[in-house]
Amino acid sequence: MSLIEVQSPGLQTTVQDLGREGFGPMGVSPSGAADPIALRIGNRLVGNAEGAAALEMTLVGGTFLFPERSVVALAGSDFGAMLDDVVVEMWTAVEVRAGQTLKVGPTQSGARCYLCVRGGMDVKLFLGSASTHLLSGLGGFEGRALRKGDVLRIRSGGGTFRTFRKQRLSGWALKQLSPRKVLRATAGPQRDWFSEEAQKNFYSATYRLAEESNRMGLRLEGQPLISPSGGEMISEGVSLGAVQITASGLPIILFVEQQTTGGYPKIANVISADLHSLGQLRPRDEIRFEPVDFAGARALLIEQEKLLASEDLIV
Repeated sequence: MSLIEVQSPGLQTTVQDLGREGFGPMGVSPSGAADPIALRIGNRLVGNAEGAAALEMTLVGGTFLFPERSVVALAGSDFGAMLDDVVVEMWTAVEVRAGQTLKVGPTQSGARCYLCVRGGMDVKLFLGSASTHLLSGLGGFEGRALRKGDVLRIRSGGGTFRTFRKQRLSGWALKQLSPRKVLRATAGPQRDWFSEEAQKNFYSATYRLAEESNRMGLRLEGQPLISPSGGEMISEGVSLGAVQITASGLPIILFVEQQTTGGYPKIANVISADLHSLGQLRPRDEIRFEPVDFAGARALLIEQEKLLASEDLIV
């Protein structure tokens, strides 16, 4: 059985897949990769199914010893990784020899980097998913972020190393899928609660990601909006990417470990095609919102999925 030994865990490294959909009525949000596109592509590079479990590193990566040969790929933001003394290319399948150490440093671009390993992480599933839900301590590796000394198992059936072929993400696809700082958003269910002036201010403002942001919600700093009804309402179901306006007049974007109900009015919702961009936002990053209609949001998602399914995606 293949293993990975954690010599240093990094700032917050967790096991994540594409999440557990369908359990919102039970109060369980999906969790899963903050940048699902990076996870999907990284898994394809090493020959896994797109949703295989991998390691998600946040802001600062870890150091991992591979006792046996393996095939890995790093996807997402560049964390300046080294395999022993050799720089590891991003978005590229790499063969690891037995006894080599992968050291992943601090971010040089966005917020998260994914370590995908041929076979995928072998952890006990919770509600059908390997993803870690940190706030509830469920799923992943013992329901928590990794610690020094942890040993993770790799699933078997990942293919033989005689079939290894160096693959990388094509340059044109990388450019098309680069994270955005102008987030496209559809109208929220309480948009009409806000005055036309408040809606205009929301889409013209520049917001800064607050230090208090986490996988539950991305708190934004900037010019407050006048919030209707004192910023509160009867709680109702909320969706991933919903933009709530709190009593302070400042937005919170609900993220992968969101609560499943909320009592703040929602002025907008980040579109599905831009959700991966949320996962690469760092504290103090500046963003803006751009309005799109529902037909436009659907078209952008279809276009993105066609790109991901392209035979020319990986070369």
